Formats: sequence, C-alpha cells, structure tokens
Amino acid sequence: MTIFVRIIVLAVVLGIAVVPALAQNKYVGAKQCSMCHKTEKQGKQFDIWSKSQHAKAYQTLVGEKANEIAKAKGIKTPAVEAKECLECHTLGKTVDAALLDKAFDIKDGVQCESCHGAGSAYKNMAVMKDKAKAIAAGLTEFKDEAAIEAFCKTCHNEKSPTFKGFNFKEMLGKIAHPVPKAG
Repeated sequence: MTIFVRIIVLAVVLGIAVVPALAQNKYVGAKQCSMCHKTEKQGKQFDIWSKSQHAKAYQTLVGEKANEIAKAKGIKTPAVEAKECLECHTLGKTVDAALLDKAFDIKDGVQCESCHGAGSAYKNMAVMKDKAKAIAAGLTEFKDEAAIEAFCKTCHNEKSPTFKGFNFKEMLGKIAHPVPKAG
C-alpha cells in the first residue's frame, strides 16, 4: 500500500482532514526540509531524523541479508527493487514518479514527507509559519497519539519479515521531534 493510500485510509478511519491539494503536491525530499528544520529554534528536527533508523531504512535493503529475507518471502527481485520492501523503507518507488521533485532522493529512506505528506505546497516559510495554512496546503496533522500510532503501524507490523514487536511509546521517543515552545 503506497504512502498516499495509507494516508487516505487513515484519514478516513481516524477522521483526519485531508485536502485535495495533497494529491497534487510533490515530494521535495528531506534535504529541502532541512533548510529550516535543522536549527536550534526548530528543535534540530533534521538532526534527530538523520540519526534515526528511518534515515537508514533504504540502506537496510541493500545487500545480501535483505535479499535473503526477500527471497524467503517469495520475492523474486532484489529487496532494494521490491515494491513490497520499498513501500515501508522509502516512498520513492511507491508513488507516481511525476510527484517526485528533482531534489527528492529515494536513498534518504523514510523521510519527513513519509509521515508529513508531500511538501511542495507547504514548504515555504510563509506557509509553515501558519499551521492552519500548512495543513490546508497538505501538511499531515495527526489529531492525537492514537492516530500517530495507527499510522506507524501501517509499516511496523507483523507483515514485516523482521518484525519483533513494536513498542510505540519507546519508538516515538526515539523519533520525536517537536518544535520547542517559544520564550
């Protein structure tokens, strides 16, 4: 299931507002997000992500171990090319290529837009400074932790051949990246 489909399904199930603009937005890639989200004022969000397992997710598909796991699951192509693997380890091969900005790099793994939605319409500072505008422009907002957990579990589940359980609270603590409160 592609990231776009997962967002739409979760939006319907959890009552999250999704605007039609989401379908036209392009994925700009983590490097675009880093321009503003690496500062202390923003909570060094890019640094948190870049040190996370999400940033390395694509790389885990490269190599013999990943290919052995894929083969055991009946996948005939290398893991790094298999849609079944890529749908959770990145989004670059699971969305329409026309929706990928030239700066988007599949090798950046599970990046900002994997969770927050395609960013071309909300990436500029004038929009991002106004949360309501950013959401209207396609930024995914989760209404509560239950919605975040449900979204995370679209990948972190028994369908994964290496699944060993998922402690949501613990894992959320490893990737949490809030903007610090001002003043």
